[in-house]
Amino acid sequence: MTLQWYPGHMHKAQKEMREVLPKVDLVIEVLDARIPFSSENPLIASLRGEKPVVKVLTKSDLADPDNIALWQAYLDEQKQTKTMAVSTQEPAKIHTLPELCRKLAPEKTRGLKKLKAMILGIPNVGKSTLINTLAGRAVAKTGNEPAVTKRQQTIDIDEHFVLLDTPGILWPKQEVRNCSYRLALTGAIKDTALDYVDVAFFGADYIRKNYPEALIERYGLKELPDSELEVLELIAARRGCLGAGGRADLNKVSQLFVNDFRSGNLGRISLETPDIVAAEVKEAKELAQLKAEQKEKDKAARRKRRRKNS
Repeated sequence: MTLQWYPGHMHKAQKEMREVLPKVDLVIEVLDARIPFSSENPLIASLRGEKPVVKVLTKSDLADPDNIALWQAYLDEQKQTKTMAVSTQEPAKIHTLPELCRKLAPEKTRGLKKLKAMILGIPNVGKSTLINTLAGRAVAKTGNEPAVTKRQQTIDIDEHFVLLDTPGILWPKQEVRNCSYRLALTGAIKDTALDYVDVAFFGADYIRKNYPEALIERYGLKELPDSELEVLELIAARRGCLGAGGRADLNKVSQLFVNDFRSGNLGRISLETPDIVAAEVKEAKELAQLKAEQKEKDKAARRKRRRKNS
């Protein structure tokens, strides 16, 4: 599945980012701890160049703690990169972010100059909540839906640290298999742009294979069936999501299931690991290469036909 959701203000935000990035000292990239790769915009890496980056894994209370540790170790190996995992339940930990930024860019903190950081992230990863916690006041609009922030703003956190907030931006097309599903399941893509049933099938299949106990405990199942459809049908029977003839109402049960995941009712679940991502990236590159080769073959065939007919 490839979900495309790229509102016009995101295109404008991308242009503004390109203009402002040369003026900041470092970048803070906010990622969803459940999907650190899928919620990482590849555009940001290309735009920031050699600038230091702090990758903040939010919603860590919803993610598998063992998997968070794997991702932090993986990301910390990248050049000029530090990570921290936080949740809204840990305001004291969030307040250590400015100090981590100063340690990552020590040469920028000498003298009277303020450290200026641009904070970036895709929609609905908790960026605005993070900013409001740091500022100690409501300076960024929050909401349980993507694309709440519509314009850039500068926020003084203290006398030595300034944040430049930007609208959350997705990229026009996701090439890696399952990234769109993960983004949709976690709520980064507006619900009007997705098919709940399609997304629920992906989530039920992944969780059935990787966190079966979460389904058994949440929905009181005696055992798990062999397919995602049967999982959703069992949940529908348990929760009264039935339609005509007592059959499962897939739209209703899919919305229930997706909302249970997003709210943490299924427990602490991560949707990707570094190994899963590495395999999918390799697959995407191989597919892109095959498409490029086929395109060249088609062009050569057209040229041959034109020569033959001329």
